Amino acid sequence: MYEQAKAVAQAFVTARRNAARLDAYPGSPPRDLVEAYRIQDQAILLDGRRIAGWKVGRINPPDDTRLGSDRLAGPIFADSVVFARRGAAPEMPVFEPGFAAAEAEFLLHVAAGAGGSPPRDEAETLRRVDEVRLGIEIASSPYPRINADGAAVTASDFGNNFGLVLGPRVGDWRDADLCAIEVTTTLDGQVIGVGTAAAMLDGPLGAVRFLLANLAERGIDAAAGLWVSTGAITGVHPVRPGQTVTARFETLGEVSCRIAAAARR
Repeated sequence: MYEQAKAVAQAFVTARRNAARLDAYPGSPPRDLVEAYRIQDQAILLDGRRIAGWKVGRINPPDDTRLGSDRLAGPIFADSVVFARRGAAPEMPVFEPGFAAAEAEFLLHVAAGAGGSPPRDEAETLRRVDEVRLGIEIASSPYPRINADGAAVTASDFGNNFGLVLGPRVGDWRDADLCAIEVTTTLDGQVIGVGTAAAMLDGPLGAVRFLLANLAERGIDAAAGLWVSTGAITGVHPVRPGQTVTARFETLGEVSCRIAAAARR
């Protein structure tokens, strides 16, 4: 079981390094999240880069019941995190022959030293968070069916994450109702999605609670602090190189990026 997980993980890590397409899942697809995270954990070790945060994605019915979870997690490596200057659209790579999408998200930062048991409610979660930003998650994988084959497959390849754009800070976020902010996503100036975080289960803070419990269960230390990409607000929007994505967060501001083709590293 360990060797099988390692082989799948190695195939994904190699494909990502070479920016190469995987036409088929490289082994037996995971049947559940235990197997999926076993593969993910092996891939994290094989990849070796520093993790700056984690993406949280929703698991839709009926997979949520079958898998026993309504969310999944995946690592965000430090060298894939980009701070977007106001008015700028930094380039974000995707696997052109694989799967590529962009997602408007609230990004919450868990403070360094905020260890201990995972938070149990909104008040405890708020005490763990020290910053909120507007952002865009880049979801991309060398395997084109990464989402179509189900949540366990998605989780096995780093949760389908390939980057994070950190936009403007949100001021007075402790008193703000993030779930009431209308978010609009545009692609090359055309509106492709509108929504609020109210539709995201128990919202951005719920995503933080889920993640810290998930990491604790897996024996992953969160004491150094980390970013949490809390989930797609307007949907998972397919993108291709050359396109520009902008996420506008009502009165809070906006963040943009330009999609580029990934290169070998």
